[in-house]
Amino acid sequence: MWFKNMTLFRLVEPLPLSAETLAARLEQRAFQPCPSHQPSSTGWAPPLGRKGRDLVHAAAGRLLLCLRTEEKVLPAAVLNQMVDERIAEMEDRGGPVRRREKQELRERIVGELLPRALCRSRHGYAYLDPAAGWLVVGSASPRGVEELTGMLRKTLDTLPIAPPRVRQSVAAVMTAWLAEGQAPAEFTLGDICELREAGETGGVVRCRGQDLAGTEIHAHLAAGKEVTRLGLCWNERIAFVLDEALAIRRLQFLDVVRESLRDIADSPEAIFDAEFALMTGELALLAPRLLDVFGGEA
Repeated sequence: MWFKNMTLFRLVEPLPLSAETLAARLEQRAFQPCPSHQPSSTGWAPPLGRKGRDLVHAAAGRLLLCLRTEEKVLPAAVLNQMVDERIAEMEDRGGPVRRREKQELRERIVGELLPRALCRSRHGYAYLDPAAGWLVVGSASPRGVEELTGMLRKTLDTLPIAPPRVRQSVAAVMTAWLAEGQAPAEFTLGDICELREAGETGGVVRCRGQDLAGTEIHAHLAAGKEVTRLGLCWNERIAFVLDEALAIRRLQFLDVVRESLRDIADSPEAIFDAEFALMTGELALLAPRLLDVFGGEA
């Protein structure tokens, strides 16, 4: 149980939920397999997967939940071929087929294919930390984040969250770090960055595995480009790429963190519980420090 990407949200109002209370609410929208006539199905599933039954996994007051989505896969080439064949048959019998008729035909064929279509599943994870006032979503994709937070809002009838706001421009501060070749205490620069010219149509330069103190990078900075993504390492424990919206990608918990799990019992449940507790404990220390280096919360 290690997040690879992360988006932080502040709970702007207290959300007094116990694991039992939250599980009862999630049960009302628990995942159900996709019916034969529907293209998709979404609901809450046990974070432990097939070996789990509880819809909430709790550790140290933090509550992990999992959103499962099942979608029918209809190959576009197969669908288009069937539509074209039916249209050709209709034209042979009665002349040209109107656009509306083609759309209705396509919808009928989709309905015919859905019961025979294969299904694919994907899972999204998030955890609530009510004591610290955080909702942490294990995704940096706007679509994935909105899908999970939207479903959680429907489930709870309310979800008082907002992206964290800091006092200084994240892009400007990261640009200054790169220009100086040094990050603040506890952080070190990595080897990934993205630089962008000012304006909506400005060009973007992406660098990976490159010396960020090199002359090429400084030439881009001198030309007025601003850092919009930057690889960082915190206390030699967590490496990640931070963007200008404070979303985190390429999240890696380094060996010094994972070594503490060596003596954990080898049952999947014990390993999952230990990893979740360790991950959330580390992120609970990183999050406030991350906000501090951008001037603190606004």
